[in-house]
Amino acid sequence: MQPTSTKSITRWAYAEPTQVEDELVVEEPLEIRVGQQSLIVVMRTPGHDFELTAGFLYTESLITSCDDIAIIAYCDEVPSEDQPTGFSSLQNIVNVHLTGALDLETQSGWQRNFHANASCGLCGKMTIESVKHQVPPLNSRMHVNQAVFYQLNDRLRAAQSVFERTGGLHAAGLFDETGELLIVREDIGRHNAVDKVIGHALLTDLLPLERHILMVSGRASFEIVQKALFARIPIVVAVSAASTLAVDLAAEGNLTLVGFMRGKSMAVYSCPERISSV
Repeated sequence: MQPTSTKSITRWAYAEPTQVEDELVVEEPLEIRVGQQSLIVVMRTPGHDFELTAGFLYTESLITSCDDIAIIAYCDEVPSEDQPTGFSSLQNIVNVHLTGALDLETQSGWQRNFHANASCGLCGKMTIESVKHQVPPLNSRMHVNQAVFYQLNDRLRAAQSVFERTGGLHAAGLFDETGELLIVREDIGRHNAVDKVIGHALLTDLLPLERHILMVSGRASFEIVQKALFARIPIVVAVSAASTLAVDLAAEGNLTLVGFMRGKSMAVYSCPERISSV
């Protein structure tokens, strides 16, 4: 499946309408099953679906390491005629076989078979308190020169190939402490892009990411900070603002949260001691 699709649209320039072909971001449902049991339907942009699945399971505390995963594969069942629109492709259903049993009844705050749209990273949780997973505060001694931060936005934007064609996609990038871009993933949902990055790190045995920087397009929300804490990422940078819940969680978790990363300016919401000027 491709991340973009061409559609015929009418484009107006002043008083003149013109019929043109426009490239749009694809939004499709992805059903994640664990042991053939439906767990969640996520609205996502196709691509790196196994990373998205692994990252989602990890940042939702349903698995603790790559060793918990035996197999991730697209569903091999023949689609039934009564399946909802969007599930006609088997590449919209991923099945995960774990090495051990997963009992959702014992997972605090979970409800089964829920739907998460592209803007929601907390859909399916029973209460706000239940999303405050008990992860210990970070103890990373990582320090980064402020000049490194001023390079991140341009490097992430230059790597956003689908955004360049469509203008309608979020991105998450993982950088090392020198500002080198290691992983970039795009998706219609910010939290999906982050799950893809963390899923890649999980499946390639890079976790924990204690000396790395995560940058996201758009704002910094609670769920983005929570996912970073699970992956042990000490610094999260956002192009736009941070929410109050994100700032509170970052402070509790000893995570450096940066917003409004534009040009050579930024707003540091928590743990500014990790950023130096020399």
